[in-house]
Amino acid sequence: MKTVFIAYDQAHQDNVMEALTDTNVRGYTILEQAGGRGSKGGDPHLGTHAWPSMNSAVISIVTDEQVTPLLNRLKRYDNDNPMLGLRAFVWNCEQSI
Repeated sequence: MKTVFIAYDQAHQDNVMEALTDTNVRGYTILEQAGGRGSKGGDPHLGTHAWPSMNSAVISIVTDEQVTPLLNRLKRYDNDNPMLGLRAFVWNCEQSI
């Protein structure tokens, strides 16, 4: 099992939901108001007067087999709109109940 954390500009919401659905990821938690600043450039998303846009994030526990198709789909969305920002991180899930 793997933990996948996806942080993205809110404009990617439909794309991220589509990627989760198409790769059969059923369980996830959405964090709708996530502020942040990317490490590769782009503008901060802080919900302030100066930086009014916001990010969202999704965290999910998936099977090892779901990781690559999900990341490939997300990478395509990021490549199509690189200034919006979309990042995904994967780490091992040791246990779950």
